[in-house]
Amino acid sequence: MAVANPSPEPPDLGESERQRRLTHYGFALDDFQLRAIDAIDAGRSVLVAAPTGSGKTVVAEYAVGRVLDQGKRAFYTTPVKALSNQKYHDLVKLRGAEHVGLLTGDNAINPEAPVVVMTTEVLRNMIYARSSALTQLGLVVLDEVHYLQDTYRGPVWEEVIIHLPAAVQLVCLSATVSNADEVTDWISTVRGPTTSVIEHRRPVTLHHLTMIGDKTQDRVHLLPILVNGNPNAEALRIDNEAARGWKGGSKLSGKRKLYTPRRAEAVERLDREDMLPAIYFIFSRNACDDAAKGCLEAGLRLTTASERDRIRGIIRQRLGGMDDADLSVLGYARFVACLENGIAAHHAGMVPPFKEVVEACFTEGLVKVVFATETLAVGINMPARTVVIEKLSKFTGEHHAFLTPGEYTQLTGRAGRRGIDTVGHAVVLWSPFVPFEQVATLAASRSFHLASAFRPTYNMAANLVRAYGREQAEQLLSLSFAQYQADGDVVRIEARLARRRAALAELKADAISPFGDIEDYRRLTSRRDRRELPQPVQIAAVEAALGQMRPGTVVVLERGRYRGPVVVLTVASRKNQPSRVRAVTATGTPVQLVANDFTDIPRAIGKIDLPRPYAPNRESYQREVARALSRSKLMGQPAPVSPERAAAGQHPVLADPDLPARLKAASAADRVDREIAELLTRVGGRSRSLAKAFDRVMEVLTSWGYVQDWTLTPAGRQLSRLFHECDLLILEALRRGLLDGLDGASMACLVSVFTYEHRSSEPPPAPWFPSGEVKKRWKSIEHLAGQLSAAELQAGLNPTRAPDPTFGAVAYAWAAGEGFAQVVEEEELSGGDFVRNIKQLVDLLRQIAEIAELPATRRAAAQARDSLFRGVVAASSAVEIESAPPIGSTAEAS
Repeated sequence: MAVANPSPEPPDLGESERQRRLTHYGFALDDFQLRAIDAIDAGRSVLVAAPTGSGKTVVAEYAVGRVLDQGKRAFYTTPVKALSNQKYHDLVKLRGAEHVGLLTGDNAINPEAPVVVMTTEVLRNMIYARSSALTQLGLVVLDEVHYLQDTYRGPVWEEVIIHLPAAVQLVCLSATVSNADEVTDWISTVRGPTTSVIEHRRPVTLHHLTMIGDKTQDRVHLLPILVNGNPNAEALRIDNEAARGWKGGSKLSGKRKLYTPRRAEAVERLDREDMLPAIYFIFSRNACDDAAKGCLEAGLRLTTASERDRIRGIIRQRLGGMDDADLSVLGYARFVACLENGIAAHHAGMVPPFKEVVEACFTEGLVKVVFATETLAVGINMPARTVVIEKLSKFTGEHHAFLTPGEYTQLTGRAGRRGIDTVGHAVVLWSPFVPFEQVATLAASRSFHLASAFRPTYNMAANLVRAYGREQAEQLLSLSFAQYQADGDVVRIEARLARRRAALAELKADAISPFGDIEDYRRLTSRRDRRELPQPVQIAAVEAALGQMRPGTVVVLERGRYRGPVVVLTVASRKNQPSRVRAVTATGTPVQLVANDFTDIPRAIGKIDLPRPYAPNRESYQREVARALSRSKLMGQPAPVSPERAAAGQHPVLADPDLPARLKAASAADRVDREIAELLTRVGGRSRSLAKAFDRVMEVLTSWGYVQDWTLTPAGRQLSRLFHECDLLILEALRRGLLDGLDGASMACLVSVFTYEHRSSEPPPAPWFPSGEVKKRWKSIEHLAGQLSAAELQAGLNPTRAPDPTFGAVAYAWAAGEGFAQVVEEEELSGGDFVRNIKQLVDLLRQIAEIAELPATRRAAAQARDSLFRGVVAASSAVEIESAPPIGSTAEAS
């Protein structure tokens, strides 16, 4: 668990070594990069929030080099496998293949390397498993850290930040977000000193433009959206003059007939304006394919002969090993024809090898326009001179929603290639449904607020139970960014609690003596600690003795540093009230005494005659009494030794040469213990929403037999090793034998109900099952899902996503050995959807093959996994190992 202690002093970095690292890149670093590097050299963690293409990766690469020079390891995490593969290649080129590894669900290459690239989930699982790979870890780079707002996967980023060992330095890379300082404050609270480095300036200036088709003037306008930061008056006038359609059976008035420019028309205009290459965002896969086909049919040719030769070479290199029948069903002929003309589509419906060909051709400047869905805006490094947004709204699966400022910024962030373009262009096509003022407001906005999506899951809860005690687990949840945004004081108090608990553990360890019980010795010698003394009988006896005292009585007092006789001046003894004695010491100091000031029943050692007249409240009188006491024979009498002190004088810890230091540590531990109690009282009075949600999750896990008395049952230990959004439902199916006794293909069919989700607005086809037994088991899983949902609703939790049998026939056919072309054609399924769903199924089967209790079930899951991982699926998971240029070659960072 991370504890926010100050970072250790980093080793001194010589100026010559620093300069060597800085000049390594071959170009002058920007101010924000230098500020981030200074923070890294100071041993601090950093959050770098900067626009796409600004050079954030340079900071990460510098940090990696620095930690390797210290003899430690570095992990570079990314949100998606494609980005992990790309970053792996980048680091191989920079450091050599022998020094870089890769860990994703698909690949494990050189995992013991000094630098390992991985998805964030892999690191999260390492942390919970207390992997030995963390022992020499000095740095973790969290790329695309703004992913923590992702509904399903976002919590992983927060888990890593909270649980990662405190000594590990973090470099967090993020898109420009408007609350970067808030994120940094949270990381500083839970981990220690963290510097935020925020860069709003783009490396390439971005011009926002609108493209308007004008039938009235038979032209296409290309106008700035903003002029001096304000909406362009000319564009506003044209938009206001538009005839926008019909209302109430009559046509609305308007001087101009405007229209949304056609795709081929828009590309031709960009070509004339020297604004290609371009990424043309369309929020529909089919529309992307139609756009590429339409441009081809319109006769657009944007490439030279030499460029077409190079495109054909890339196609042969990357697709040459695929089966002709598979290529045919994927529309290979049209795909190649579009590419050769400098046109391509790019979306999740395409198989990864096709997308990789598009990316390679576009990166080399061979493809001039890519029609893409918004998935291209995340991860893959494909900058363009121009970004076109066809519509400012998209279908979310339930309704159409207007783009947020953050989404607009993410899409337009690809515009402008650093080192190639002096300006980038963001072009929004005119729409009759979006007033120009709304377009201008979006272009001018800089708001991208990062909000946490953190929530306790069943797998998370199982891992917390496995690794921590109850209080510590709830405290860790209260350290989340979600809790910080809800109530930052709770996170700050919890962070201080973590630090004080760690300090208490150290102090208690320092107070242990090999010679005996320190606490027993402290109890015997304590003058003020009444934790074991005040038995009711003893208290009554002390009270009685105090009540019988009279002015002039001399008793021995041990309190603080004073040990000696005192003279009683007054005694106040009232019914149902503790007795109070006023006295004066031999030095003239007045004291107030109560029963708890005595470790034993007080006994008089004598009496002196008090001066006359009797005036106990006057200082001069108290000094006179003290002088009388010092002249009396009572000062020379030995004080009675209590049984406790007699035992303490013979205690074995007195032989400990480090006894003073141990007693000091024990006293400090008492103070820290009291501080922890105070902090717990403070935090108990605040709302801890995440801890309450965790309690609801624990309620379900306990009632379903996964946790008992804060201990994982065997099923709970299985759950801690399964990472999936339907984790508890899958484990229940396993526990009830619903996945036992199946062959590999039937196993693939049945397990697919947990991985597939029908998202089309069209109703799904009727489910198909290879046998009556598999269908019977599906019905049992469906019934089980209903029971779980009811339990979750009763506990106040959102129900687990319902299982879906729609993909079962496809999974069975592919696992049974049918060809890709046959499966895709019969099921009318896009190649990209097929590959993505099969890969998700492969990953779940891999986990089942590791955690299932019965060996036969593990073997069936492994068989199903292996039978699915073939052909285009395997080709879509391969990492192409390229020969790396010499270390030190210049590489533009994104």
